[in-house]
Amino acid sequence: MVTFIKEQFFLFTYLVTWIISVLTYRKYFDTTLKFFPIFIAYTFFTDLLGYFIKFDNSFQFFSEGKYASLNIVIYNIYQFAAYLFFYWVYYKTLQRPKHKQWVKYGTLITLVAYVANMIFQNPLYRGLYYAELIGSWTLLACILFYFQEKKREPSSYPQWKNMLFWISIGSFIFYLVTPYIFLLGSIDDHVWYEYHFQKILFVLIAIMYGFYMLGLLLGQRKAYR
Repeated sequence: MVTFIKEQFFLFTYLVTWIISVLTYRKYFDTTLKFFPIFIAYTFFTDLLGYFIKFDNSFQFFSEGKYASLNIVIYNIYQFAAYLFFYWVYYKTLQRPKHKQWVKYGTLITLVAYVANMIFQNPLYRGLYYAELIGSWTLLACILFYFQEKKREPSSYPQWKNMLFWISIGSFIFYLVTPYIFLLGSIDDHVWYEYHFQKILFVLIAIMYGFYMLGLLLGQRKAYR
């Protein structure tokens, strides 16, 4: 149990964020982030299942020895679902028709990228990191569109009271870096361990969810958009 807590401490970050998201749900239950607690719970259970698949024989998907502890398929599914979730949030939030249209194009391009990546790499055994990279570009563009609209939008509420503003910052920092970490690590395992990419990933998760919690705690319903 002690080893589990040390190695998977970020699971508790997910859990705390989920609890806060439920306790503060009245602030955003009728906004584009109304499914946010479900998304956080999905993230938590995905990583929890990933841990058990890797270290518990009773949870393994494949009977073949060399693939027995492989859990990459659930993360491929998760990341694609995460992109779709955020694309939907920003599509519903953005107001300029041009920005909405670009979100549609980006979603289509991401879908094509995933299909193409699956043609060349089996998603059961390999991470779809090239598709994830393209998906991250689309998400970063969505966030930049959002920031651009907020900058030009007159509001009587400061940005620090806007929940989506904090979530956007956290997501931008995370997806600006992590797709490259995964891609480089998949190309060369030695790079992943030599440069401590896993530790960097954990730090980025903590930063992202720290911003998520700030948004949930500081956000006010009237300031949301």
